[in-house]
Amino acid sequence: MPKFYARRRLSIVAALTGLIASAGMLNGPSASAALPTPVSASTARSYLSSLTVSTENRTGYNRDLFPYWITVSGTCNTRETILKRDGTNVVTNSSCAATSGSWYSPYDGATWSAASDVDIDHLVPLAEAWDSGAGSWTTARRQAFANDLTRPQLLAVTDNVNQSKGDQDPATWMPSRTAYRCTYVRAWVQVKYYYGLSVDSAEKSALQGYLANC
Repeated sequence: MPKFYARRRLSIVAALTGLIASAGMLNGPSASAALPTPVSASTARSYLSSLTVSTENRTGYNRDLFPYWITVSGTCNTRETILKRDGTNVVTNSSCAATSGSWYSPYDGATWSAASDVDIDHLVPLAEAWDSGAGSWTTARRQAFANDLTRPQLLAVTDNVNQSKGDQDPATWMPSRTAYRCTYVRAWVQVKYYYGLSVDSAEKSALQGYLANC
């Protein structure tokens, strides 16, 4: 092949590659993306050792003190943003509501085709955060916690699994899918560390046990 045509072919391939990359940037993260990758087990163990151990106090807790599912972009709120992030082939309407797609729940290994079967779990529950320090926060900080898209705090999971978890910490509840437990505890510790939340003694003991096997 003459050099001129070879160079031209390479330039066309490069241009097409650039267009594909640009399209990926415009479309945002892959539809199969999920929880932001938590810190390593060794880092989580280090973080855990620095957390304050304290008894929990739920005095004055009200879920409405954590403004959640705020508008993130356009008509999309936090829940809808996570549904798009964690789903596959998610289609939304003009109001950003998911009309079709599929969602794999890493807690139990189930896959769902209706958004109504999926909850967005606060990995560290709002009540648990209140118990361990968030009661002294400003409303703005509680809102940031309840809608955190950067830390591994929000995840699309089977609705009744999320409801059975409720406000429990790892001393009394863990995902039934054992393959996900290491990810879960690493994320839990990272979120608590980032927000300066305490742990109770049973919670810390459970976290240490799970992290030892990561």
